[in-house]
Amino acid sequence: MEVSSRFSISARRMSRSIIRELLKLTRKKGLISFAGGLPHPSTFPSEELTGICSSILKEDAAMALQYSPTEGIPTLRESLRSFLKKRGFDASNKELIVTSASQQSLDLVSKIFVDRGDTIITENPSYLGALSAFRAYGGRFIAIDIDSEGLRTDVLEKELNELAKTAGTGSEYYQNMPKFIYTIPDFQNPAGVVMSYERRKKLLEIAERFDLLIVEDVPYRWLRYSGSEVPMLSSMDESGRVIGLFTFSKIFSPGIRLGWLTADERIMDKIVQAKQATDLCTSAFTQAIADKFIRSGLIDRRIEENISIYRKKLEVMLDSLEQYLPQDEGIEIYKTEGGLFLWLKLPEYIDTDEMFTEAIDRNVAYVIGSAFFPNGGGHNTMRLNFSFPSEEEIEEGIKRLGGLIRDRLS
Repeated sequence: MEVSSRFSISARRMSRSIIRELLKLTRKKGLISFAGGLPHPSTFPSEELTGICSSILKEDAAMALQYSPTEGIPTLRESLRSFLKKRGFDASNKELIVTSASQQSLDLVSKIFVDRGDTIITENPSYLGALSAFRAYGGRFIAIDIDSEGLRTDVLEKELNELAKTAGTGSEYYQNMPKFIYTIPDFQNPAGVVMSYERRKKLLEIAERFDLLIVEDVPYRWLRYSGSEVPMLSSMDESGRVIGLFTFSKIFSPGIRLGWLTADERIMDKIVQAKQATDLCTSAFTQAIADKFIRSGLIDRRIEENISIYRKKLEVMLDSLEQYLPQDEGIEIYKTEGGLFLWLKLPEYIDTDEMFTEAIDRNVAYVIGSAFFPNGGGHNTMRLNFSFPSEEEIEEGIKRLGGLIRDRLS
């Protein structure tokens, strides 16, 4: 039977995740992997969840094993609102929906906003999972470079000024201008940078002037190991143009597959409709687990313990990079204050795509940086994860990687 010609345009545009495919190569025995973005299993609250699951099944099985409202079970939504309010963002009940982690949120945003050929503004580089979601619906990218303060708002402003000159007026304007700006302001994936307060203010000002939406992805914000917190774009927004994407994957457990989305009521109505067509509702059982976990204060303790574990791992990786990587050879390390990743930029003549197989031969793995560039480039970059390997593995893995880079430089 011939199948390929029957796939939809969206399906034909899909491709497997480069990172997921590369991770298959990292199963080699003795290999130290910095490739995934995996939380360490020691951060999973298995003992606490044993009691929570038991109590739910004893006391509230009829609710937990049933369908739930599309928006999420009411008690969890209230818990999530309290969680956000403690952290500076007050979302109303009608502005919050529970999702099956932030990847579903990205898909829902794409579904209600992106038509074939539409333009989306992203950071350069940007999160591969978001790029895949936008591409599946036919999105094209305007990629704006980042620096140590995050998205280059000066470059963004120039780009939008040029686009606006030929965009027309009325409905024609909105058809020709970008659908939204996608950003990860806190410990950006893959580069680990934090958008400064001044840039955030400027980004909101630009979005207001050109009447654009902002999609703020917030997976790593609460994993801060040093420095001062900067307000969320969602909390700074005064006109309802910021859509916030949140997840439990990095602060609780990725296996629970839970996240939430905040948006203006007018946008939320379409999000609810899109989710109903996707999965009707998120698992009531996992929602009940998360609700009890938050209400018991365990989420706050879990975040503090995660920070303690990951802060030390980051220190070990930075120390190892200083010890084993050549100095003054045009290597740039993007140091981060939180999150799960470090970003390395090597001299232009070193191709990390081509170097990857040799790294596997030396029993160390990373993610090729080119995977994160929406419109190509970045072949001299790589992303390193420090959350999953042990401290001993981090030092040994960086030693192996440093030896490979030294050989390439010479």
